Amino acid sequence: MLYSMKYVVENLNISAKTLRFYEEQGILPNVTRDEKGRRVYSEQHIDWISFIRCLRETGMPLSKIKEYKELYEVGNPTFLQREEMLIQHKLEVQKKIEESLKHLEEINYKIAMYELQKEEVRKNPDYNFKCHGLENKIVN
Repeated sequence: MLYSMKYVVENLNISAKTLRFYEEQGILPNVTRDEKGRRVYSEQHIDWISFIRCLRETGMPLSKIKEYKELYEVGNPTFLQREEMLIQHKLEVQKKIEESLKHLEEINYKIAMYELQKEEVRKNPDYNFKCHGLENKIVN
């Protein structure tokens, strides 16, 4: 089955400009055109576009995606190299997730501090709200 650019844009949450850019950069190869000259995408394109988005949204640079695509096109001799690229990317994503979770914990702590002191601040506008460890440095 073939899909129009409109279908891809609407269903994969990607812009037409980005699709054209990926094609120009050789990241999205072999896009054919219909009898009216409009781009059409196969199931394989849909799968690849989805994978590109996955890699991009998890921080892989386009140059690495292009490298992966080129290795993929070589075939089985690059199997282990491609696997290693994905393993390394996975480790980077996991590290970012762990860092984000630490940041989230700190944000949750600050919100809890606000919640604990909210009523006192409402009752007493002069209450010395303490949350950030900067209280002694703030000048009114």
